Amino acid sequence: MICIQYEKMAPKRKRVKSKRPSKRPYDASARRAQALQTNAGVLEAARRLFFESGYAATTIASIAAAAAVSVETIYKAFGGKPGLVRALAGRALEGEGSVPAERRSDALRKAATDPRDILAGWGRLSAEVAPRISPLLLLIRTAAASDPAMGALRVELDEKRLARMSHNARGLHRAGHLRPGVSARVASEVMWTYSSPELYELLVVQRGWSVHAYGRFIAGALIAALLP
Repeated sequence: MICIQYEKMAPKRKRVKSKRPSKRPYDASARRAQALQTNAGVLEAARRLFFESGYAATTIASIAAAAAVSVETIYKAFGGKPGLVRALAGRALEGEGSVPAERRSDALRKAATDPRDILAGWGRLSAEVAPRISPLLLLIRTAAASDPAMGALRVELDEKRLARMSHNARGLHRAGHLRPGVSARVASEVMWTYSSPELYELLVVQRGWSVHAYGRFIAGALIAALLP
């Protein structure tokens, strides 16, 4: 008789799936902060080199070296030298502090009841913003003589400045602040003239006025030209 011994089969163990740690949602805030910091460094390097060497003589490579970034980084973020100047102008127009100058200008117009207070406030904002934006606009004017892209940028920024002054003038007109016979269009063109970089160049750069004296002059001139 042949005996066959069967080995006892060990019971199969249930396979326990290991729990993988759940992935945390991707937080892009650190990357955005780093990109903002990098772009700020690029803009500061570009601004310094534009004023030291001139627009034409400044290259993207020299800006990249000064900012310790690659040329590709600058082209990706700004698209070239005109884009850098446009970004610099946008930053300059915001003025100082966390609230952009345009928003403070609108808030002043809405809050003040005396139009003289509004125009005096705009004079102070001019003294704050003009030293930042006027040198850039003058740089653009010089570069526009030989660079079509900068010529187009000069027209673009002039038109934006006129649009902003038209916005201010319409607000004064709706509130009944303008002198009889002064239309919103005339008021906008007067303000556009007094906010020109050429006036800043004449009084501050060439004649040595302080920016505070310049701001007081702007306020007084606007009050005399626009109000009853």
